[in-house]
Amino acid sequence: MSRIARTFAAHPAGGLLNCYVTAGFPGPDSTVPVLEALAAAGADLIEIGIPFSDPIADGPVIQAANDRALAQGMTIGRLFDQLAGIRERLPDTPLLLMGYLNPVLQFGFEAFCERAAAVGIDGLILPDLPPAEIEAHYAPLLRQYGLRMVYLITPRTPTARIQHLDALTDAFLYVVSGAGTTGYQASATDFAAQAAFLETLQTLNLRNPRLLGFGIRDAATFQAACQVADGAIIGSALVQALADAAPEDAPAVAAAFVKGVKGC
Repeated sequence: MSRIARTFAAHPAGGLLNCYVTAGFPGPDSTVPVLEALAAAGADLIEIGIPFSDPIADGPVIQAANDRALAQGMTIGRLFDQLAGIRERLPDTPLLLMGYLNPVLQFGFEAFCERAAAVGIDGLILPDLPPAEIEAHYAPLLRQYGLRMVYLITPRTPTARIQHLDALTDAFLYVVSGAGTTGYQASATDFAAQAAFLETLQTLNLRNPRLLGFGIRDAATFQAACQVADGAIIGSALVQALADAAPEDAPAVAAAFVKGVKGC
């Protein structure tokens, strides 16, 4: 059983928190200390954002974090170097890399998969890589290196496509809570307004759990999301909290953020 599957199996009632952070942010050497702090504070899964100059699915907060990390010299190679030995520190927390196809192709897709597997990455989120391309060109490499793709679905995704994406992965489905990019100011009532879509997902007998993302930023929106999904993903609000911190304070800020969201 994969780390991702074990994590969801250990929380049959749901309520999981997946935290997104940008690699090399707020300081160039912040990545591992922040990951350790998030896990110790109660983050159930962690997405590590690969900085890119054109993150099309992300809003201004994560865009700014990407720009700052790139300016400070963060690269995919440097990230993998930093993550060497991370599984000695975090043996159980699922780690996913979230990014865009361009820098992955520049690095080399197989080389990227090989290095990701070597440091203990569990899954990938590449929003601009079409599932059809994955099936046609990349699925064998992903299987070879034990990397699970996470696919995004929205209220506009046709039922047949949702079922197809569910069949393609054994990780989880990333349910986009609304239109727009990451970081929009969703309210608890926004999730209730999408009840019909979320109820439809419940009737599809999907084999993978579902995490709700985009617009979730605090304890109230996290709890609201957990009422309609197996958990939630928080990115922009956490990245903003880290942006306001000195690099040496980033681990403490990250830990306090998670504890505030989960009510610890």
